[in-house]
Parts: sequence; C-alpha cells; structure tokens
Amino acid sequence: MEERWAVALLDPEAPTPPDLTSWNGSDPGQRFAVYRNNVVVSLVESLAQTFPVTCELVGEEFFRAMGREFVRARPPRSTLLARYGEGFAEFVDGFPPAASVPYLADMARLEMHCLAALHAADADPAAPQVLEAALREPECLPALRLRLHPSLRCLRSEFAVFSLWDAHRGELEISQVNPLAAECGWILRSGLEVRLLPMCAGDCDFVEALARGNSFGEAAEAAAGDREFDLGRCLATLLRWGMVTSVNGIK
Repeated sequence: MEERWAVALLDPEAPTPPDLTSWNGSDPGQRFAVYRNNVVVSLVESLAQTFPVTCELVGEEFFRAMGREFVRARPPRSTLLARYGEGFAEFVDGFPPAASVPYLADMARLEMHCLAALHAADADPAAPQVLEAALREPECLPALRLRLHPSLRCLRSEFAVFSLWDAHRGELEISQVNPLAAECGWILRSGLEVRLLPMCAGDCDFVEALARGNSFGEAAEAAAGDREFDLGRCLATLLRWGMVTSVNGIK
C-alpha cells in the first residue's frame, strides 16, 4: 500500500489510490491532486535551494521543469530534505533539454559537494607541535600518513565551474569568465562557511591519494605527473585551512 501511495504521489498520470476517502464526501481525487502537487512543489523547492547557481544558469522556469522530472524519477529516500539532490548531476547529464548548457551537470556536482562539505562531521586540525615535529624530520615525511578534514572534497571539470560559481555570487565579473576553460579545485568548510579553492589537478591527485590512505610519499608521487603541482604550496594550503587533522608515523 505504501509503495502504491508513493507512486501515485509523484506520477500525475497514476490513478488516485482506491482506498482514499474524504470526511465530508467530496471528491477524494481532487484533494489528492492538490496534495500531490504540494509534495512535488516542495521537493523542487528543496532542489532550488541546494542548487541555486545551477538554477540561475538556466532560469527558474527551466530548472523547475527539470526538477519535476528528477523528483518523479528519483524520489527522496530520507526524511532529511536538506540533503535531497544526490544523483541530480547525473540526471542533468542525461537530460536532453540541458545539453545546450554543457557545464550545467558539473555545476550541480560542485553545489552538491558544497552541501556535503557543509554537513560533514567536525574535526579539529592537528596540533601545531605535531606538524612541526613532522617537518623537523624531512627524511621521515614520505612514510607519514595524513588524515584530512571530512569536509574536504575535490572536483575536476572540463568547464570553469569554480569561476562561474564566483561570478554568480558577485565575487567575479561574468565577462571575465570563459565557461569552456577547464578548472580543478577543492571544496571545504572553514568554521561554518563553505569555501571553494581553485587548485591544479595535481593538488586533487595528492588529496585524493591521502584520502585513500596512501602515505605522504605515495600521494606526492601520484601528483608528480602534473607540472603545475607544487608540493610545498599544496601542503601549506592544507595547513592554512586546517585540513590536516592528524599525522601518523611520527617517531
């Protein structure tokens, strides 16, 4: 019964559940149609709040029409609507009317990363003396294993999604952005604020290797193929934003 109700709620072509009645004898189909519309509208509104720049890129009318299709294809599996939207970027990738905006799906990925970073667990940065001890013995650095803050995420895109995000937030002139320029970057939470840091591909390789549990040396090797990668700058950026939460392997 619950499954039949869920299908009927999200599919306007589905019949009204046969066991539905109204207290005053009025047409239950009409009442159910109103309820169905309210459910879909609230879910689409949740998507619009999670993906504000994605919405701005195509306009509210287009976004809401696309959102309704997503809601019907992928209804929420949790009561936490603040996190609803997983899989939206992949849906956009396969949504034919969105093909004329090739960077739209990656913008949705970026905004989903922002949401995930915002709700990630808290973690204190490693104590300065721990990091100082590690740096005093450079010969031991390759074997160290760094644990990173749970909010830290990487995104590689064939498009300038980081710059577009900044432009739509008023932090960059849109005329300065070439949307077809590839960009990479980190998404992290500092305090209560989510921040986007444009970085090179090697920086993402380094962070992703550490996140997989690789040693410092192995992570540096994974990033070495990128000529733009600067290990000192990358490490300094991680430390500046408090993204290293523990260092294991110090004698």
